[in-house]
Amino acid sequence: MHKIRVNDAISLALQEEMERDPKIFIIGEEVGKSGGTYKCTKDLYAKFPNRIIDTPISEMGFTGMACGASYSGLIPVCEFMTWNFAFQSIDHIINSSAKMRYMSGNVIKNNSIVFRGPNGLSKGVGAQHTHDLSALLGSIPGLFVAAPFSARDHRGILKKALRCGNPVAILENEELYKNEFICDESFNNRDFQQEFCCVKERSGNDITIVGISLNLMECLGAADDLYAIHGIEAEVINLLSIRPLDMEAIYESVQKTKKLIVVDNFWPMFGLASEIACNVFEKFIKSNCKMIIKRLSGTDCPTPYSEKLEKLAFISQQQIVANALEIIKPKD
Repeated sequence: MHKIRVNDAISLALQEEMERDPKIFIIGEEVGKSGGTYKCTKDLYAKFPNRIIDTPISEMGFTGMACGASYSGLIPVCEFMTWNFAFQSIDHIINSSAKMRYMSGNVIKNNSIVFRGPNGLSKGVGAQHTHDLSALLGSIPGLFVAAPFSARDHRGILKKALRCGNPVAILENEELYKNEFICDESFNNRDFQQEFCCVKERSGNDITIVGISLNLMECLGAADDLYAIHGIEAEVINLLSIRPLDMEAIYESVQKTKKLIVVDNFWPMFGLASEIACNVFEKFIKSNCKMIIKRLSGTDCPTPYSEKLEKLAFISQQQIVANALEIIKPKD
């Protein structure tokens, strides 16, 4: 089986869906002839010149246009050069999109729109281009939120988002765009859609590790080390869907392992790790099942620009291993 890069998987999904449905169009900065900042819309302008719209640098403006187009039955793919720039258009994402079915009394029944772009850690770009919006966007009723990891995830969830009839925010990651993944059987099916749920990346009986987007690289590496060096089998859960939050899959795993580490590169206050840990605690508090829960989050500070300090601000593979050993083999 051959491999495919994440950005090529996104481009492939967009091409396939635009060929399938003429109502889909793409709008954003540099999405046209240049093929997008990260080449996620590569070669699409030549195929769909009237459905790829390059805009000025005005996130509020083109996001508002996309929301208005969705009311009329079109299906916009609104690309942000980075989700950090989406702060300029957050009013449209929340009030003009996520709340619109409710505000219209269900008059606007099909409110299809996809917001997508890189989110979270990107190396060497400082504090203002590395914000993680997963917890913020995940708190908004009416908005579906996904954070894909593999090429299969990106292609499948984008197809699902374009067909589900709801506003969807897809939080990609700049560091993942050039990563290659094996093209599995799903790439032979143009209609493959990834559901909004968790994905079990690895099975194990000793401890559950939940990771999100880019930090799954560290989670899987830690699982390899735990098994190779210590004989510990870690079950690794890919939190692909942030809203809806697929807690049942996590409950099932934790019921088996009795130990949970949630890894989240976002700041420790009010993050996804806290939400998941609290849900697990509330689920099992009244049972006789003894659980050990640990959350690992990024440092409570803006992302440093210094390379050495930047590494210290985010969770490493070694930290995950050390915390897993602390839980499984506590010191006397």
